[in-house]
Amino acid sequence: MNVTVLGSGSWGTALAILLARNDHVVTLIGRNQDELLEMRETRRNSRYLPDFDIPETVAFEDFDHEPADVGMTIVAVPSSAVRQIVGPVRGRHPLVVVASKGLETDSGKLMCDVVAETLIGAEVGVLSGPNLAIEIARGIPTVAVAAFERAESADKVREAFMCRTFRVSISPDVKGVELAGALKNVLAIGAGMSDGLGFGDNTKGAFLSRGLMEMAKLGLAMGAKMETFLGPAGVGDLFATAASGLSRNYRIGRELGEGKTLEAAIEKVGQVAEGVPTSHATGMLALKHGVEIPVFAAVNAVLTGKVQPKQAVGMLMERTSRMGDFV
Repeated sequence: MNVTVLGSGSWGTALAILLARNDHVVTLIGRNQDELLEMRETRRNSRYLPDFDIPETVAFEDFDHEPADVGMTIVAVPSSAVRQIVGPVRGRHPLVVVASKGLETDSGKLMCDVVAETLIGAEVGVLSGPNLAIEIARGIPTVAVAAFERAESADKVREAFMCRTFRVSISPDVKGVELAGALKNVLAIGAGMSDGLGFGDNTKGAFLSRGLMEMAKLGLAMGAKMETFLGPAGVGDLFATAASGLSRNYRIGRELGEGKTLEAAIEKVGQVAEGVPTSHATGMLALKHGVEIPVFAAVNAVLTGKVQPKQAVGMLMERTSRMGDFV
């Protein structure tokens, strides 16, 4: 199959490597001409995944390129850039897989909705799960969920990605899979803060369990299914992201917990951490659907500079306990 991957960062490159290893012909599309030229010459992405050879069946192009006979298109750019990048993309893209994990900052829209608005006529779904880019490039076993309204499309995506180290299940719950992948990034920042503050596993376990419940409550209010949040796309992705030093969002949170400013933390991590802009958009969604999310609100209060990380913990610990907090 001819596959186009939009986004040549670590995530897009890892997915391109995986698909090429599965014998697909891949076009990896990026914005930085110098980086694209270097990748053509060295078959390496020296900035994001320097230790991995990119198969010869991967071509490198910029966004002026018009791919032909595209069987599947993968969107793997930061969520804040999806509308800007996908809108003017050239060629026909009948089947689009959103691999970006975030919400549109100003509107709170899910990425599938943004893509559907910009690529009229495309069938749009999502691929998500506990999928750290460097581990996928290493071939370390993991799973993912392909969610589309039509089972036939989900099956096509599953067949394209499936291999002995990357198991894919399918789901009709597009909204739940996508929402889980976006919101866990915010919780991963909070988990990193907890570790940066020097708190133990008890604290982080309490934080993540409450956050997972809030994530599911918001999802249910938006029409998602509870089982999605209890599976690989929900709790699986959350635990991988919130406990790994490979996670940008966890690393941002840890830097904040150790006393750095948000700007300094972002500069040190050096890559986009989706949880930062998604935090604000999550609050918009919760307000719209009438769902209380105090854990997410505490993380957002730190990110917006309203409170220090230690104060945010106090906000949660001093909050009056209610049955819904613990069930």
